[in-house]
Amino acid sequence: MSYRAGRHFLQIPGPSPVPDRISRAIDAAVIDHRGPDFADLGHAVLAGMQRIFKTKSPVVIYPSSGTGAWEAALSNVVAAGDHVIFYETGQFATLWKQMADRLGIVTEFISGDWRTGVDANRIEAVLRADTERKIRAVCCVHHETSCGITSNIASVRAAIDAVGHPALFMADTISGLASVDFRHDEWGVDISISGSQKGLMMPPGLGFNALSDRAIEAAKQGGAPRSYWDWAEMLQSNATGYFPYTPATTLLYGLREAIGMLEEEGLDNVFARHQRLADACRAAVSAWGLETVCQNPAEHSNVLTGIMMPEGIDADAVRSLILKQFDMSLGTGLGKLKGKAFRIGHLGDFNELTLMGTLSGVEMGLGLAGVPHQAGGVEAAMRALKQTAH
Repeated sequence: MSYRAGRHFLQIPGPSPVPDRISRAIDAAVIDHRGPDFADLGHAVLAGMQRIFKTKSPVVIYPSSGTGAWEAALSNVVAAGDHVIFYETGQFATLWKQMADRLGIVTEFISGDWRTGVDANRIEAVLRADTERKIRAVCCVHHETSCGITSNIASVRAAIDAVGHPALFMADTISGLASVDFRHDEWGVDISISGSQKGLMMPPGLGFNALSDRAIEAAKQGGAPRSYWDWAEMLQSNATGYFPYTPATTLLYGLREAIGMLEEEGLDNVFARHQRLADACRAAVSAWGLETVCQNPAEHSNVLTGIMMPEGIDADAVRSLILKQFDMSLGTGLGKLKGKAFRIGHLGDFNELTLMGTLSGVEMGLGLAGVPHQAGGVEAAMRALKQTAH
């Protein structure tokens, strides 16, 4: 392939572009993971991730993908034959449920339309019907990456409490953490799951479980046979700043830098930036006369925008044209949305000019692909940004 001038626009909803500061932090010599200097690094990232999750309870860090963090969450507290509720918000809720099926867990999948978020009333109804209290856990995706939907996690905890049900509550915030507000303790989540490659602006390779006291106690009493994913060994070693097996040392360097960058900007400012840029992106979609995948404005994602294509238009063909013409990657439609929608990522190390470049490429691509739309989306986004400039 011949050289292309300019940088590639990686505008998928993760992995997100890695800032130079984090790349430089990762590009350092590996230290002895049993030596005295490592404990400082270990304590720094473990305490830092507690602040990012907004919890006073432990956060476990695995050398894994977010998928590994899913399995860790399940295997520590749920065994084969246990009953677990999942709520169908999109492709990632579906994949998590399928993992549970393969682990021998008895799953109930509350059906959804992939265009709206979790309805806590439906979860409450299922829990009320469980008079024998067989349901071990309720699993929801906080931010559904496949659709651009953010669900109300606090409402799920309220539903569980309204029934007085003992089920543990797990929330996947893999694509939401560090981009949109997430409050592990305040929202009463027992196990929060995340990964390094989204709002944390890191390469893939780290998975996280934020725990509650109830979750830790439940793991002592049950769960599946496990070794690599076992919280007990991790928590014992983490207490002194170490890990029970070889950690991803250079990624932890990057994580320490990422936490520092987020806290320099201030988490509330990070969330406000994502909100402002997402609002401008949606203003462009509206001006084009196209639909967002998410149908409820209260559930719109500030991490990505999913855009439905008109009937008869192949969304992947549009994406391919944009990649070829403008060297920009957009997120494909997943699962039920394959070929029907594409996704614009606007997360992590992302600012106004990055958004405007992205939207310009999309608008030019819509025209070249023959997608029926109105011109002026880029101008609408610029107006939105100017109105909220400070």
